[in-house]
Amino acid sequence: MAEALAQTTGTQVPAGAPHEGGAFPPFDATTFSSQLVWLAITFGALYYLMSKVALPRVAGILETRQAKISGDLDAATAMQAKAAEAGAAYDKTLADAKARAQATAQQMRDKLAGEADVKRKALEAELNAKLDAAEKQVSAMKAQAMTNVGAIATEAASAIVAQITGRTPDAAQISAAIAKNG
Repeated sequence: MAEALAQTTGTQVPAGAPHEGGAFPPFDATTFSSQLVWLAITFGALYYLMSKVALPRVAGILETRQAKISGDLDAATAMQAKAAEAGAAYDKTLADAKARAQATAQQMRDKLAGEADVKRKALEAELNAKLDAAEKQVSAMKAQAMTNVGAIATEAASAIVAQITGRTPDAAQISAAIAKNG
């Protein structure tokens, strides 16, 4: 198959055929001047194309990208400033709401404390009135009991003297003795 391919292209070199003489073409000294001319023409054409076509397009793309990046950074800075302002407004609103809530709570505590104080004073007055009435009742009962004690003491002394002596004592003498010791 390789022979068939070589026959159609005509690139087969017969064995033992002499090589054509000469140096490698780029290193051939006789073609240096034409190679240098073509190098200069090619370099000039590429330089011209790069400076007039490719580099302005790349520069335009870079400028567009830089403008977009700058715009995005400016927008981000503006949004960050707005967010900081919104945060400060939120903090101020929150602080105001806390202050109002504390003031309302303090007013409610004061109101309830006042109501409780009024109720406490009324209850104390009612209890003091009941206590005074109870003390008066106890004093009246004590006075009545003391009057009864005198009569009971007189009766008891009279019964004791009668039991011991066998005769009934004089009630005036027993009353005088009880009042004297009493």
